Amino acid sequence: MSTLALTDHDTTEGVDEALAAGRRYGVDVIPGVEINTDVGEHEVHILGYYIDHDDGTFQAFLGRRREARVRRAEEMVRRLSALGVRVEWARVREIASGAAVGRPHIARALVEAGRVASAQEAFERFLGRNGPAYVPRAPLAPEDAVEVIAGAGGVPVLAHPGWASGGPVLERVPRLVARGLAGIEVYYPDHTPEMVDAYRTIADRYRLVATGGTDYHGGGARTGHAQLGSLPMPAEVVPALRARWMSAPARRNLPAGDARPS
Repeated sequence: MSTLALTDHDTTEGVDEALAAGRRYGVDVIPGVEINTDVGEHEVHILGYYIDHDDGTFQAFLGRRREARVRRAEEMVRRLSALGVRVEWARVREIASGAAVGRPHIARALVEAGRVASAQEAFERFLGRNGPAYVPRAPLAPEDAVEVIAGAGGVPVLAHPGWASGGPVLERVPRLVARGLAGIEVYYPDHTPEMVDAYRTIADRYRLVATGGTDYHGGGARTGHAQLGSLPMPAEVVPALRARWMSAPARRNLPAGDARPS
């Protein structure tokens, strides 16, 4: 691997460590984030590449999202307890280990407690959108997430459009582009060749960068994610992302000599 983007959900806490490791091992690390939003009953994720992770306004926004995550996770644990499926909230926080707490951490706690056999079963029985312990997230429109990322100097990209949210979110692409969307994740482990062709066509139509990624979640917090480096990217993806970052208004307004990582 020569390039890696770190795009944790609603946090950039790992970015500085990743950048340092990239310098040590000769890997080009792109600072990023992934923000969860909703369109009706569908979950939509917006990626942000080349963000200024030191931006105070952006960090305040992420802080509010993480606080909402904690309240949501606490309520899911309470609902599990009411169902007779008890897990310890303290253990959920330990599993999260300072990260933005979410359903994968609750799923791991359920596995540890012997309540389910796997994280996948935890989602299927309890934590999925139609599960008895599911709690809706704090509302956020994808258009607003796009604007927040762009405001932090980043390149907003629609993540894995074929993952549980294809049709409804694709209908919003023109609105997202109008708010600053710069890319769409075309290459993804769950995308069929037909999906790749369709999303590539959308990228061409709206002049979006056709990006890709494995969505690796590090250590099996949820099943089904591909391993790092297992999905080769076309050579033009990173240069196209970087060119879009360099041409962004927020980037053009930075002082000369700005040294944010490439």
